[in-house]
Amino acid sequence: MTTTKNLKISAVIAAAGAGKRAGLGMNKLLAPLYGEPVIRHTFKKFDIPAIDEVIVAASEDSLAEISAIAAPFGYKVITGGKTRTESVKRALNHVTGDIVLIHDGARPFLSAELIEKCIDSVVRFGSAVCALPVTDTVAGVSYGLITGVPERSSLYSLQTPQAFFTEDIRRAYSNLKDEEYTDDSSVYREFIGFPRIVAGEKENIKLTYAEDFKREFVKSEPADGCRVGFGVDVHAFCDGDHVTLAGVGIPSDRALAAHSDGDVVFHAVTDALLSAAGLKDIGHYFPADDPEWENADSAHMCAIALGEVKKAGYAPVNVSVSVQAEKPRLAPYIDKMASTLAQVLGIPHECAGISAGTAERLGFVGEGLGITAYAYILLKEI
Repeated sequence: MTTTKNLKISAVIAAAGAGKRAGLGMNKLLAPLYGEPVIRHTFKKFDIPAIDEVIVAASEDSLAEISAIAAPFGYKVITGGKTRTESVKRALNHVTGDIVLIHDGARPFLSAELIEKCIDSVVRFGSAVCALPVTDTVAGVSYGLITGVPERSSLYSLQTPQAFFTEDIRRAYSNLKDEEYTDDSSVYREFIGFPRIVAGEKENIKLTYAEDFKREFVKSEPADGCRVGFGVDVHAFCDGDHVTLAGVGIPSDRALAAHSDGDVVFHAVTDALLSAAGLKDIGHYFPADDPEWENADSAHMCAIALGEVKKAGYAPVNVSVSVQAEKPRLAPYIDKMASTLAQVLGIPHECAGISAGTAERLGFVGEGLGITAYAYILLKEI
């Protein structure tokens, strides 16, 4: 690899999108993936010696939560714009490195090798755009009719990161007014020159639609009119003096950053309820950008979701919840949490099970950065 000894390397992570195509009713970057928010997976990929500085552009609605997740990494979080183009332009104003990599927060599966390959390409050729050859036949379509089929050998699917000398890409963006671009190579090509591609990675997918998040989704439908649902929720810590879990206020040196009260237990149970009944997820019924649900009582939200489940012809039989938290200590509150959960669901106390454990100081929870809850629920036909 070409030496970068005297060069400072920065990264911009675009994380200000609403993620509406995912249909989650929230910023998809805060959705749980393998027990951690999506954006934390992306943050970890840039926490490597090759990167000296990271600037994150977040939406105003998600600024507090993304800032809480970024804090342990020492990343700088700024308020992004209404479009990706505007967000990147704002972030570039904070970049102090000689080279900058621009990456979509919704691509958490890139490798360190890909990052280093981009840096090397900028040093050698002035730019780097991750890309993969198109393997399907691509057609131009107008009014439902195929109007042309371009030569496939010259077509590539573009990814991020895309990397440039900071001075060049900042100058390119400074020429923009209200124009919108879907990626940074288009801006570079418009005002600087032809960008150079580097081989991307098949695993470096962008989480865009609901099905992209179903890697760990579990749902089954046993016989005898019963259904099983699974739900998971995760929130990062922020400033505060208590957390709310299963409707119980628990003293803590930190609170959970969220649009509602941040009750990961009721959020996980609500998603399990809805999924078991074949309904849309919690974000559909309680959008994170709806002022009505700001600081809302999640137990009340769960009760509303239960009403929808009963309309669909089902009722809870039992629920099992596992909470992972390094802090605070939950053992003294488990019985009260289970009692509150059973009361909201309308099931006997002995049919609501809650267990709590740590993550042995491993990962998001183990590092004391937040709390994750997993829930299974059994429904019966009514």
